[in-house]
Amino acid sequence: MIKFLQRRWKWLAAMMAFLLAIVVAGSWIAGGVLCAPSHRPIPVPVDLAVEPVSFSSASGATLRGWLVAGATNRGVVILQHGVRANRLEMLGRARLFSRAGYTVLLYDFQAHGESTGEKITFGFLESRDAQAAVAFVKQKFPGRPIAVVGVSLGAAAAALAQPPLNVQALVLEMVYPTIVEATKDRFEMHLGPLGRCLSPLLTSQLKLRTGVGVEDLRPVAQVAQITAPKLFLAGTEDRHTKFSEAQEIFRQAAAPKTFAPFPGAHHEDLIRFDPAQYQKVVLKFLEEHLP
Repeated sequence: MIKFLQRRWKWLAAMMAFLLAIVVAGSWIAGGVLCAPSHRPIPVPVDLAVEPVSFSSASGATLRGWLVAGATNRGVVILQHGVRANRLEMLGRARLFSRAGYTVLLYDFQAHGESTGEKITFGFLESRDAQAAVAFVKQKFPGRPIAVVGVSLGAAAAALAQPPLNVQALVLEMVYPTIVEATKDRFEMHLGPLGRCLSPLLTSQLKLRTGVGVEDLRPVAQVAQITAPKLFLAGTEDRHTKFSEAQEIFRQAAAPKTFAPFPGAHHEDLIRFDPAQYQKVVLKFLEEHLP
């Protein structure tokens, strides 16, 4: 009986070791995929008059995008896409803001779309791209008020910029609080609450793969330094950035600030989820802060 139990425990230990090896290997592969560049050719939209532009960033990348001229002398809106996406993700917003008379810049972050770059850094190098986009707009349209609209990674990049972006308004959609919480949330989505304990399998790779530490990716700590007016958008059913986390970021942010929940929305394109609410909330905010 004792020998049987010993054999059984050895078998269980071997199985546990085997499963742990699979999890570790899978996490290492996943980490490589998540940090890998997401390049692709970007087709020109047929329903929007765009001017191709490119400019350099302190991230080391050459950023490529489109400029959409406004029909009026209103401000400029810079659009920043989510992770592993590109400027095509922002076309709906570009159309909306263009119709409202704003000039629009939409571009690909480093390591995305047609921009150069070798690794995705989840907001760190991308924050330098945000600074470069603002500088590009200021040079091209001196004196014009500027707003930045960022989605997920794009919002994190705007929040992480140091010094804070010199703009008149920020729209931060579904911004994650910290990279640690973002990783925990994603493990929980796939493996349940206990999966949160496995997040170090990914976050421990971050410094090695990107040169960026978890301490560098904490938008919740940066929003208190941003004095420009801020509009936070969040889906109440978002599991990538929980609604409670979005509320905490808003609570930590410096005034002036506004919070707009989207009832029933997950981590998705909010302008597609509820076009009427998006247009009402965001255009009102821009009209107030981009004279």
